[in-house]
Amino acid sequence: MIIVYDVSVDRVSKVCYYLRRYLNWVQNSVFEGNITDKQWAEIQHGLKELTKDAEDSVRLYSFRTQDAVTVSTIGQEKGDTCTII
Repeated sequence: MIIVYDVSVDRVSKVCYYLRRYLNWVQNSVFEGNITDKQWAEIQHGLKELTKDAEDSVRLYSFRTQDAVTVSTIGQEKGDTCTII
């Protein structure tokens, strides 16, 4: 799972704090990691409660298998990548 968000300044810290419960922070407004189907539903519900459709944007990327994903970084790693996809 990769989640990327662009939300209003007054909600950024709330969204960040919420996502840290489930995923690893890897860059500003970018989280990734493995989650269960239950967690997927919880994240979607929580994000709908924390954001406003008319002002905010959240993109959620899910992958069927870890084999289908290649992650490369140019420059510094911004977060802990020991448990990423």
